[in-house]
Amino acid sequence: MRNLLFLPFLTLLLFSSCKQTEKEAHEAEINVASEVENETEDTDAPEDAGDTGTILFFGDSLTAAMGLDPAEGYPAEIQKIIDSLGLNYSVVNAGLSGETTAAGKNRINWVLNQEVDVFVLALGANDGLRGIAVEETRKNLQAIIEMVRQKNPDVEIVLAGMQIPPNLGTEYTADFKELFPELARQNNVHLIPFLLEGVAGDPELNQQDGIHPTAEGYDIVAMNVWEVLEPVIQEKD
Repeated sequence: MRNLLFLPFLTLLLFSSCKQTEKEAHEAEINVASEVENETEDTDAPEDAGDTGTILFFGDSLTAAMGLDPAEGYPAEIQKIIDSLGLNYSVVNAGLSGETTAAGKNRINWVLNQEVDVFVLALGANDGLRGIAVEETRKNLQAIIEMVRQKNPDVEIVLAGMQIPPNLGTEYTADFKELFPELARQNNVHLIPFLLEGVAGDPELNQQDGIHPTAEGYDIVAMNVWEVLEPVIQEKD
């Protein structure tokens, strides 16, 4: 039954990402660039903020909190948790609606214009929904991981696992699901097994479009992320 609910959810996600206009994508890129630039200024300017670590979330509309105020998305929820615990980290939300791994690979360099301590990579869902070859997705994610490490040798990387419904065939679905833990093992990065665990397919936890989580849904997504992210932060400290 869970899979039956999950299928229309992700099918609509594909439709939504394809539907986004170039103007909307351009405006989103400007917003992301502005946030990254502001964060860079903050880390360079105040003397007492010199030791503040940076956690950068790099993803698609699920990271960008499409349909909600960004303050209700899971990166913002992570910042609230960090602040409540008195941890000295600042979150940057570099999510862009409609993003594929290929598009992410193309924009990663200008996103990494500052030192990043923890990099959360949450791309791939749009690749799977469009039926892009799993090996192509793997190569793009691998390239992003390598570019992040090249610019930030001491970075800790967290990879968010993605899943798709079986309408593209059981072999493709299984291969797609497995590529995330495989990449995590091969690159020694931390893995969130499934970003939307406990949220995908639940109408009470998704917006009216049936695609993106509500604020309550993002609370759950944030806990999925925090379960993996917390020990990473504690270990770095």
